[in-house]
Parts: sequence; structure tokens; C-alpha cells
Amino acid sequence: MRRSMKRSCSSLSRLALLGLGLTVPLFGGAASAQAGQLTVVELFTSQGCSSCPPANANLATISRRPGVLALSFGVTYWDRLGWKDVFARPDYTQRQVAYEKPLGQSGPFTPQMVVNGRTSLVGNDLGEVEAAIAGAAAASPDTGPSLVLSTGRVAIGSRVSPAAGLDVWLVRYDPSQVQVPVRAGENAGRTLPHKNVVHDLIRLGHWQGEALSLPIPPPSPGMRTAVLLQTPRGGAIVAAAAD
Repeated sequence: MRRSMKRSCSSLSRLALLGLGLTVPLFGGAASAQAGQLTVVELFTSQGCSSCPPANANLATISRRPGVLALSFGVTYWDRLGWKDVFARPDYTQRQVAYEKPLGQSGPFTPQMVVNGRTSLVGNDLGEVEAAIAGAAAASPDTGPSLVLSTGRVAIGSRVSPAAGLDVWLVRYDPSQVQVPVRAGENAGRTLPHKNVVHDLIRLGHWQGEALSLPIPPPSPGMRTAVLLQTPRGGAIVAAAAD
């Protein structure tokens, strides 16, 4: 099982970097998708995977880049090999699996980064990661709806909707760097740093072209908030805002 995961990694590392641009920024007390572009980079990682620590470090590096929303999702399929990832959740694994068909993959792997829901690459090569982000920033952005995130609410403007509409996702993540001692599995004896770990992923609703305002529950202490507008079933992210 472990070897098959690594074979997936090496084969997928050759995927072309076809990142496309999308949305967002921040100003005043609200975050708005109209003020600029935000590149969303999702890392699917596991504390049980020996190839993942470099990708965790790369995510921490790119999280400091202006215009990048970097999110770390712990997946569960490594847990059976000796160490249960303390941040992994089945719904994060399901999110990764949902990307398989749209991105032309035959199975999940770690460490995987997905850029704007459109580009997949192995996350442990910083040069490739930065190239994918640069490609996304240089591409023409989609004509998505306006997206404004304020305290307790997100507002989405009216616009012609894609046929399937867009799912509205609420993401809560910890912006601090967290150190986790690992006592078993491939990383036994190591203390692994984590940055921008996702703690909640909630589907708030579905947008179909009309102006929409949705309430947002208050975050737990120390958590940051982001909202993603995404084509259903693992499709492209067309707008995003973060506080």
C-alpha cells in the first residue's frame, strides 16, 4: 500500500502546471473578491507520510505570499499504517477524492497540492509550487460573482451562473504554526510543524446566479475564516475571500 501511494506521487509529479487565475483580497473590515485576486492552494497531507514534511514547509512558505490562501487538509488513509493524524478528517479525504475525476487522477496521493481547484502537483518541490502559483496569477481570471466576507455574513452578487451553479464553502483554519510530535509510523520520533491547518469545512449553500447573503457562525478563538465559491464535485474555485 505504501509503495502504491509513492508511485502515484511520482507519476503525478509530471503533470503539467496548468493553473488558472481566480479571485480575492481584503480591505477594511471585510474581504472582497472584487479588490484583487487570491490563489487558493490546498495541501492534502498526513503526519503518517514521510514525503509530507517538505510539503508542509512549502505551504508555510507560500502562506506568507501576498494573494495566496494556503490551506492544509489532513487526510485519513495513512492512519492505518501506525499513526493517526491528529488533524485528519474523513470529509477532507472526501474533498481530495472529489478532485480525482476532474483532474484526471486514478487515486489520491500525498503530498498533493491543488491550485484553484484546477491544477494538481506534488507539494514537496517548492519550485513547482511557485510556478503553479505564478501561472494561476498570470492567467485571466474567471468572471465570477462579487464575494464580500464580513463579520457574521457572506454576500454574493448576482451574475450569470454556470449551469451547475456554485457551492459555497466556509473554511476555518488556524494561521499559527503548530508543532506535533509523532510517535509512530513513517515519521516516528519527529516533531512536525503545521501551518494554516483546516479545522472546519462547511457547505453553507449553493449559489445559482441571484444575489445571496448567508449567515456565518462565529469562529472559535484563534481561527481565521475563508469562503470559497466552487464548481460542484471537485471543480474549479472561481472566487474566494478570507479575513
